[in-house]
Amino acid sequence: MKNYAALLANFAAILMLGMNSEALAADWTQFRGPGGLGVSAETDLPEKWSETENLAWRTELPGYGASSPIALGLHVYVTCYSGYGTGGDAEKMEDLTLHVVCVNRADGSVAWDTKVQPKLPETERVRDHGYAAATPTTDGKFLYVFFGKTGVFKFDLTGKQIWQADVGSKLNGWGSGTSPVLFENLVIVNASVESGSLVAIDKTSGSEVWRAPGMQSSWNTPHLVQLANGQQELVVSVKDHILGFDPKTGKELWRCDGIQDYVCPSVISHEGVAYVIGGRTSRAIAVRAGGRGDVTDTHMLWEAKAGSNVTSPIIHDGHMYWVSDRNQVAYCVRLSDGEILYSERFRAQPYASATAGDGKIYIVTRNGGTYVLAATPEFTQLAHNTFDDRSTFNASPVISNGQIFMRSDRYLYCVGK
Repeated sequence: MKNYAALLANFAAILMLGMNSEALAADWTQFRGPGGLGVSAETDLPEKWSETENLAWRTELPGYGASSPIALGLHVYVTCYSGYGTGGDAEKMEDLTLHVVCVNRADGSVAWDTKVQPKLPETERVRDHGYAAATPTTDGKFLYVFFGKTGVFKFDLTGKQIWQADVGSKLNGWGSGTSPVLFENLVIVNASVESGSLVAIDKTSGSEVWRAPGMQSSWNTPHLVQLANGQQELVVSVKDHILGFDPKTGKELWRCDGIQDYVCPSVISHEGVAYVIGGRTSRAIAVRAGGRGDVTDTHMLWEAKAGSNVTSPIIHDGHMYWVSDRNQVAYCVRLSDGEILYSERFRAQPYASATAGDGKIYIVTRNGGTYVLAATPEFTQLAHNTFDDRSTFNASPVISNGQIFMRSDRYLYCVGK
């Protein structure tokens, strides 16, 4: 009877795995995870790690990149580039290769590596983050990947290309840094660099559904804000304005005065309010979504003199937290009124955005390791973790099923059990 019961239990487990082998409870399927907010609901997450502590595995990647990984079921997906722009003495642009890589989360082995030939010429030298900066996204059945002027791609989960769509052909010395987001049947990309537009592509056919202009000097990923009436608005931060769109049609619904500079940090939201930071002028803005027309006087709730040039914030328990890459200051701002509760000097420079879970805030710095802060309005450093990896960490960390995934220009790391 015991053997029979065990057999039934094993069969049930295999059956469930076969029914949905690419779905686990805490998948991280887009840039900054659930809702694009950079926050996990998981608990019992690791606080300390090193080469010898809490490191499940480390896998060498086929190339460089600043994109974050995503986690889906039994696999982790990440993009890279190789052959050019990696510091070699005799590199030729025609050798540039883009990669979409699938890694087995159980042991870190590479399941597949699909190579994509870029559209040339590319920018001769992309400052800081290279040619693979956009984080992929998935609907659980397919992958959607953005490679700037080379286009938006759809792959199946075995790495086979389904379609490719163009969103523009312009270049910028800072490269392309926005990630695709999914809404119903659409893949939406902020193609500010490539065409100065917001572009929606049909997930099934790869055809363009709508295009909205006005994406001036914007390197941030569009964000879907949930309204009280159940509707969603697509919010993007561009030079001088915060813009709200109907994600179904691309129609501009409202605009508010915004960051008077180029903008890299992505918008986040809470209870229908969009929160925006950015610019070299250090500014944070709260604006209630759902308005129409120019809502600067009616829907802007507060402004604060605190910002960041690249990194994006997180929200936890009524407060917003981030570490600025520009002045290397850690901030905590109260959501209700924008009061700065702390601004503490930081020891290293991040480009990665903050990620939070289990009452902890994880700050990955470019060359100084990962700092773990308490998600409380009193500045408390819990840990400082480093690896023996001298390459650059530009990607934001990912939390999925008790593990933390991080990538550098050399390796993909799995921290946890």
